[in-house]
Amino acid sequence: MKRCAAFLLACVALIASAADDRRSGREFMSASTQAMQRDDTLNPGMLWVSGGEMQWNAIAGKSGKSCASCHGDAGKSMRGVAARYPGFDVASKVVLNLSQRINLCRERKQLAPALKLEGEELLGLEAYVAIQSRGMPVDPPQDAVTKAAAARGKAMYFQRIGQLNLSCAQCHDQQWGKRLAGSTIPQAHAAAYPIYRLEWQGMGSLQRRLRNCMSGVRAEVPAFGAKELVELEAWLGVRDKGMPLEAPGVRP
Repeated sequence: MKRCAAFLLACVALIASAADDRRSGREFMSASTQAMQRDDTLNPGMLWVSGGEMQWNAIAGKSGKSCASCHGDAGKSMRGVAARYPGFDVASKVVLNLSQRINLCRERKQLAPALKLEGEELLGLEAYVAIQSRGMPVDPPQDAVTKAAAARGKAMYFQRIGQLNLSCAQCHDQQWGKRLAGSTIPQAHAAAYPIYRLEWQGMGSLQRRLRNCMSGVRAEVPAFGAKELVELEAWLGVRDKGMPLEAPGVRP
């Protein structure tokens, strides 16, 4: 009986694995770019991680505190944090992504000004926090507010926009693996952000990539930090549930 039960469990696991055809964006990259992401001595994103570590330990604001003053060793206190964002912040009563949460902590706890969205300092801190969860599964929050935000993000993901009248889903769900302008279309999984993109020659957030796509289909592009972008991030987190975090990723 025990052998039969073990066999059945193995079959169920095999079926579940076969049914999950999700593929990380790294699988669509060249071997050399994959190697760059794997090796921290080659990954350019590690420069931002190093900068973020310095900021983590640096005193900022009128409080005279650093991030480490409250949170201690990021390797312990931040383990799993990036896997749970975007998420609902009870005090501000809004859903925030990781960079917004970092800024909120600066303002509330350090009494320091918020860092510029998409600025080098904030990207560094986000990358440093994110790398503490590398290899952990994406675990989107299950509270009602975040789930509602993700539902609105899902509607946006399937909505046709712009002069080209295209949705995210038409490219990344229906056409993935095909070529567009010389590049392979990925499945739009976001577990590697923030990423170093060779095209940018720098680090960028998920929102930067989303805005690029919106611009590409000639749609109105929301500002960094806009509610609709955070909600779209929340939906992408639901799509990525269970996939391992890779930050900082490297992309063409």
